[in-house]
Amino acid sequence: MKNISLPKGKKVYFASDNHLGAPTRKDSLPREKKFVAWLDSIKDDAAAIFLMGDLFDFWFEYKTVVPKGFTRTLGKLAELSDMGIHINYFVGNHDLWMNGYFEEELNIPVYHKPQQFLINDTSFFIGHGDGLGPYDKGFKRMKKVFTNPVAQWFFKWLHPDLGVRLGQHLSVNNKMISGEADAKFLGKDKEWLILYAKRKLEEEHYDHFIFGHRHLPMEIELNEKSTYTNLGDWISYFTYAVFDGEKLTLEKLEG
Repeated sequence: MKNISLPKGKKVYFASDNHLGAPTRKDSLPREKKFVAWLDSIKDDAAAIFLMGDLFDFWFEYKTVVPKGFTRTLGKLAELSDMGIHINYFVGNHDLWMNGYFEEELNIPVYHKPQQFLINDTSFFIGHGDGLGPYDKGFKRMKKVFTNPVAQWFFKWLHPDLGVRLGQHLSVNNKMISGEADAKFLGKDKEWLILYAKRKLEEEHYDHFIFGHRHLPMEIELNEKSTYTNLGDWISYFTYAVFDGEKLTLEKLEG
């Protein structure tokens, strides 16, 4: 379990599912500017920032090529990282093809699986949320293809112009990938991330479970001592979570 100690007056921020580039870069630019302005607004009191996946609607790292664009976001993340803010990146189902660029260029660790953190003696179980728990079976099958080394090897041999264009098309138009197929509350007894969290609690206690992926802001009590928070998105809700060392709150960007 990774430890983070918050200095007095410092906070931890969590955000997910920006899907920059969707449905087009032009259309997503106002959202990107909002996100960058938010990052700038929290830099003075942020000890750590957790980016919980699907920051980009499509991302694939070739050996010497990364997708064009997102300069404002990457530049701001580089600035915050250089300031000493500890940024953690969890890949989502749209940007799972990360392979060293964030670590090398931005000094940002990238996680491909959920992780456990202890922040000021408060325990967190953190991940993007895709493919966890029961249900979501169609996506689980699809993810096996996306993470298959042979499939990735073949994709890498596409010319980047063709590969990126194909990936962007699938990200926007395949509802299973885009998330549009299930962006509605299913009920506590059917929300697979709630069921997943409850199953994890049978093995070990965590104070907070934090996920993205569902595009729905949610705060659910799992029992008297544990909560599940879904971060929503930066498309419809513009929500994020803040931990001040004692309390976790789900907040909404104003304006």
